[in-house]
Amino acid sequence: MKPIWIADDDPSIRFVLEKALAREGLSTRSFSHSREVLDALAAIAAGDDSEPGPQVLVSDIRMPGGSGLQLLEKVHALHPALPVLIMTAYSDLDSAVSAFQRGAFEYLPKPFDLPKAVELIRRAVQESQREEVAQDSPEIAPEMLGQAPAMQDVFRAIGRLSQSLVTVLITGESGSGKELVARALHKHSPVAQGPFVAINTAAIPKDLLESELFGHERGAFTGAQTQRRGRFEQAEGGTLFLDEIGDMPFDLQTRLLRVLSDGQFYRVGGHSAVKAHVRVVAATHQNLEQRVKEGGFREDLFHRLNVIRLRLPALRERREDIPMLTRHFLQVSARQLGVDSKRISDAALARLEQFNFPGNVRQLENVCHWLTVMAPAQVISVQDLPPEVLEVAALPASGALKPVLEPALQDPQAPSDEVLGQGSVPAGHGAFLASGVGALGEPRPGFAAAPAAVASKADWELGLASEVRSLLAAGRHDVWDCLSQRFESCLISSTLDTTHGRRMEAAQRLGIGRNTITRKIQELGLEAKNIYENGL
Repeated sequence: MKPIWIADDDPSIRFVLEKALAREGLSTRSFSHSREVLDALAAIAAGDDSEPGPQVLVSDIRMPGGSGLQLLEKVHALHPALPVLIMTAYSDLDSAVSAFQRGAFEYLPKPFDLPKAVELIRRAVQESQREEVAQDSPEIAPEMLGQAPAMQDVFRAIGRLSQSLVTVLITGESGSGKELVARALHKHSPVAQGPFVAINTAAIPKDLLESELFGHERGAFTGAQTQRRGRFEQAEGGTLFLDEIGDMPFDLQTRLLRVLSDGQFYRVGGHSAVKAHVRVVAATHQNLEQRVKEGGFREDLFHRLNVIRLRLPALRERREDIPMLTRHFLQVSARQLGVDSKRISDAALARLEQFNFPGNVRQLENVCHWLTVMAPAQVISVQDLPPEVLEVAALPASGALKPVLEPALQDPQAPSDEVLGQGSVPAGHGAFLASGVGALGEPRPGFAAAPAAVASKADWELGLASEVRSLLAAGRHDVWDCLSQRFESCLISSTLDTTHGRRMEAAQRLGIGRNTITRKIQELGLEAKNIYENGL
C-alpha cells in the first residue's frame, strides 16, 4: 500500500503521527513545508522520484511556504480522488468551511485525540482504495475464448453492439462469464476510454445498496461524515455493470428505473439532481420474466433493461471449448505461480469433457489452478484430476450416457454393468423398471424381447414422463441435458446397429448430415465402443 503523507511544520506532530501509524502497519512520509509536497508530487509525475505517491495526505492548515488550504486546492486539482485531512489549531468556522469547500475529506482540530485521528486516516485509506478500484480500468480485458456456435453468436452480438450505447441484459448461469461479456461490451464501445465500474447487487446489504449506487451527502445518516460518490458517479462517461440485477430490492428498483428513464438521480440525503451519463449493462442468472410474474421484479424496469438480451451458454452446452479453455487456464495459472505450464493428456481432457461443470467456466478455471499446484507430473493424467471430477461416473463403455444420480437414488434392482449389454440404455427407476421398458422405449436387459416388450408410442412417452418426474424429484438441475444425451445416444446407436456401422447410411436414414452424425458420435463417446469398425 502507498504511504500516508504528513505535512506539518511541527516536528512533534509529525513524530506522534508517524509512530501511531507505524503501530497500525501504515507507512508514512513526512514534509515540513507545503512546497516540499508539491515538489515531491511533481517528481513522481516526472518519474524522478522512486517513492510511490500518497494514499492519503494529512496536512496542517498553516505552514511556511503556503497554507494547507492552498496545498489542498493544488493537490485536489492534480489528484481529485486523493483524500486530504486538514489539521488546524484554529478551530473556527471559516477554517472548517474553507477546508470542505476545497474538497477536504475531513477536518481535524488540534489538539486531537490520537486514536480518533488514526481512525479517520484509516477511513480515508479505505475511501482512497475504493476510488482506485472504481476508476482504474483493466489494462487488458480477460480473453474470451470459444469456438462453439453458441459462443460465436455471442461474439457476433458484441461486434454488432460495438458502435451502440444501448442497454444490454446478459443472462446465464453463475460462473458462465457474464462479467467478461460486460467488459468486452465496454471495451468495444464508444465509451471504452471511460471507467468500467461493476457492482454485485446481491452482495451488498439492502441498507447500504442505495448509498453504494447513488452516493450520499454528508450527514445523510449516522456515520456519513463526508460526501461520497456512488457507483453511478464513479462510472460517469463509461459503463456501469449491475450484476445479479434480479436480486435488487424492490424499492430500489424504482430508483433505478428513474435513473434509466430520466438520466439523473439524487444522492441519499441530497436535494440537487445529478446527471448520469452512463451506459448500463445488467446481468442475472435468474428468470426475470418469472420474477415479474411472482411480483419480485418490476415489469417496467424489466422492459427498460431488456432492450438487447445476450444469453451466455453454460459450459456443458459448449463442451467442444473445454480442451481449449483448459490449456489456456493452465498457462494462465503457470504464469501467475511462476512455474512451467503443465500439459494434459487426451484421456484427462476427455474425462473433463464428460463432467457437467455446474460452476461453469469459473469452476474449470479453479480446476486448472488446482491441477497446476497439485498434479505431481508435468503431464496431467486422469488420476491427477480433482475428486469432484473423478467421483462422477465416466461415460459407460457402451456409449450410452447414464444419468449421474446420487447413490441413494440409483435403481437398486438395476442390473450390473456386466448384465447391461452393449448399446443398452439403463432406465432410471419407477415406471421403466416395472414395465420392463427402458428410457425412451428401449427394452430393459433381462426382460424377454417379445413383441409385447416393444413399447408403443404412448408407452415410451409415459415412461419418459415418469423418468423426468423421477429426476426432478431427485433434485437434478440438468434433466434436459441428461435425457437429451441418452435420447441421441440411443437413436444413433440403434441406427448404426441397423446399418452395420455405416455412418453415411445411418445419417441418411436419420435425416441428418454426415458431419452432424460424426460430431455427435464424438460428443457422445460412441467411438469408444470400437464395435463399428467399418467406418464410413
